[in-house]
Amino acid sequence: MDVDEFVEELAALLERQSGVVSRRQIEEVGGRPSDIKRLVRRRELARLLPGVYVDHTGSPTWLQRAWAGVLHFWPAALAGESAIRVVTGPGWRHHPEDAPIEIAVPLQRNPRPVPGYRARRTPHLDARVQWQLGPPRLRIEEAVIDVAARQETELLAIGRLADACQTRRTTARRVLDRLERRERVRRRPWLSGVLGDIAEGTCSVLEHGYLERVERAHALPRPRRQRPRESDRGPQFRDVEFVEHALVVELDGRLFHDSAGQRDVDLDRDLDDAVDGRLSVRLGWGQVFDRPCRTATKLGLLLQQRGWAGQLRPCSEACPVQGGDPGPSGGPGSPP
Repeated sequence: MDVDEFVEELAALLERQSGVVSRRQIEEVGGRPSDIKRLVRRRELARLLPGVYVDHTGSPTWLQRAWAGVLHFWPAALAGESAIRVVTGPGWRHHPEDAPIEIAVPLQRNPRPVPGYRARRTPHLDARVQWQLGPPRLRIEEAVIDVAARQETELLAIGRLADACQTRRTTARRVLDRLERRERVRRRPWLSGVLGDIAEGTCSVLEHGYLERVERAHALPRPRRQRPRESDRGPQFRDVEFVEHALVVELDGRLFHDSAGQRDVDLDRDLDDAVDGRLSVRLGWGQVFDRPCRTATKLGLLLQQRGWAGQLRPCSEACPVQGGDPGPSGGPGSPP
């Protein structure tokens, strides 16, 4: 390959890869060690990582750092939050620009640590990566599963699922389909249940969490569930209704409202309850999975204000609810 061809090939590589190229790639298009030394000496290339160069001497962009990590650890791909960030853009709030870039490498490798990068050994890497994209990255559904599964709490996991689906770059159904193909995933049954609910537009996981963590764990009175009521919009059902105390609890399992129309239906339902003399409150994932004891306390106060003569029961020794003897330590209503 003559000099002109080498220059053209190198320029094409730099253009495709946001100005980043590896020593291996330079050699593949006909470059020699002396060529690399000359380009660095002329400041046409600058060393970014061992064996990786960028076509300027200033501070690299996030995308250039991402390319550098993939090329340094090659064969490799962006993973986790970084794989989501490259798809959604700099607005992905869970990945600050100066955060370590996550890189997926084959399971059998054990690469040396590199400052600014976090290499993750990943099974079945070939099947999970979109190699044709630049830079290569895990499919967004794979990355979302990995990120949600490693969160410390269920609420944080739900938040990652919500944020990923809200970007419109994927859907709960697509994430669920990918989850069903995975062999080993932390919290797999629970994640599958949440994703299935989101995909179907229901909230049975939330309903079960409310029943176990809030209601039963703290000895709230037994309500009526899915009680039908007629309205000018046709029959409607209340998730939880304390009939004797005119209190309705609606469990909103959606991670985001489907439309302005659906929001309007919700507001109309609350207004109907108010007209009929019922107080209507809405609970979401945070109140049930992150703050069940506090939620139970507030519901208990509302019920007592409306004539309930009962008393709440703490779900564990750590539960802040005031009442009788605590339930088993670490029970379903304990803070996660």
